[in-house]
Amino acid sequence: MSQKKLNAQTLKNIAITAICIALCLLLPQLFHLIPSAGKLFSPMHIPILICGLACSWQYGLICGISGVTLSSLIMSMPTFAQLPGMVTECAVYGLAASLLIKRMNNRMSYKNIYISLVCAMLLGRIAGGIAKAIFFTNTYSFSAWVSGYFVTSFPAIILQLIIIPPIIHALTRSGFIGEK
Repeated sequence: MSQKKLNAQTLKNIAITAICIALCLLLPQLFHLIPSAGKLFSPMHIPILICGLACSWQYGLICGISGVTLSSLIMSMPTFAQLPGMVTECAVYGLAASLLIKRMNNRMSYKNIYISLVCAMLLGRIAGGIAKAIFFTNTYSFSAWVSGYFVTSFPAIILQLIIIPPIIHALTRSGFIGEK
């Protein structure tokens, strides 16, 4: 791969990651204008999963960690108590989405996008639950994990499955992202 192409791809990954991190700050603010919508739809997860699918694993991981941490520091969301579980969950989202789509030869078909997205969402929820169990050993249970990560967040799961694949597909068709 030529140095020019490598530099262009790196710059594109940096730009996508920066935009996704900015969206991690902006989207929750917009959703919180509607009572309980932020918690119900998990808007911060959307740009992290997009970054993971669009960029290489390092950028997805950075987006997951930085987006959540900056939002907590600047906007106080998530709270400090929620930070360990959410950073772990979102870091795994970005990392896993990228590694899974790469495992599928970076073919951005709807099928591959959905498989990568669903698997990344499951892995992130498992990792977030483990982190919460470690930090909150006396108060965290399996039923709390299922309730928090699947029952309460069911609308978020549906929203992510509806909007992320068409966004990734459109970015691929436009040539903005492509075979990594």
